Amino acid sequence: MMRALWSAASGMKGQQTNMDVISHNIANVNTYGGKKVRAEFQDLVYQRLRDAGANSGADSQYPTGLQVGLGTRVAATQRVFTQGSLQTTDNPTDVGIQGEGFFRITMPDGTTAYTRDGSFKLDQTRRLVTTDGYPLADGITFDQTAPNDSIVISSDGSVWNTPSGANAPQQVGNITLARFINPAGLTAIGKNLYVVSGASGDPIESNPGEDGAGTLQQNTLEMSNVQIVEEMVNMIISQRAYESNSKAVQTSDSMLEIANGLKR
Repeated sequence: MMRALWSAASGMKGQQTNMDVISHNIANVNTYGGKKVRAEFQDLVYQRLRDAGANSGADSQYPTGLQVGLGTRVAATQRVFTQGSLQTTDNPTDVGIQGEGFFRITMPDGTTAYTRDGSFKLDQTRRLVTTDGYPLADGITFDQTAPNDSIVISSDGSVWNTPSGANAPQQVGNITLARFINPAGLTAIGKNLYVVSGASGDPIESNPGEDGAGTLQQNTLEMSNVQIVEEMVNMIISQRAYESNSKAVQTSDSMLEIANGLKR
């Protein structure tokens, strides 16, 4: 009887974590470049009361074993890096990635972080920076006299502007992308940024459109790949699973109460 109590309790704990993950997804439905996360479950160890193939007689064996499961646990949270839809913004410093790859961002401590969020801005020196002021590792800086509507970011990553009085656009740099063997292994640090981990592998840097990297689209932003309807369905499933596990706790308690009342 106690096995049922603990198994149901593990199910409730697992669904509570699952609801935390679903709530995180819903909260980030409007996050630029946001990627949904899913909770993955595994069953716990089994109490083996009889092994399959054990002798049942002199010349016979049991065709199946006798095992009782002891519940479940959340084994991992998997970040799903499917492509989000590109939304047109008409802002020249907004850049979306169509395909694989991450923008490379230089952090204040000099390390490199990675993001799919292309909502870049210009700082006081006209560098291309993130919303938090972190510059692109490619060091893109525009001419002080170049109007914003002269900024051109090509699909291959080349960046151009036309300074005041110039007769033709001038290239100011090139945006490169980084890919990973296992992007799901990246460590999220907030602010739409990821850093390398031992599971992600080293970054593979290349120009957009080369070596499997995606292409850039100026005047667009990649939206979150969270599907709100899917998350609402997952929320209902998680709620009902939590409720069912709580019923199993109540039923086990009722059965224990009956057993305790056999002797008066």
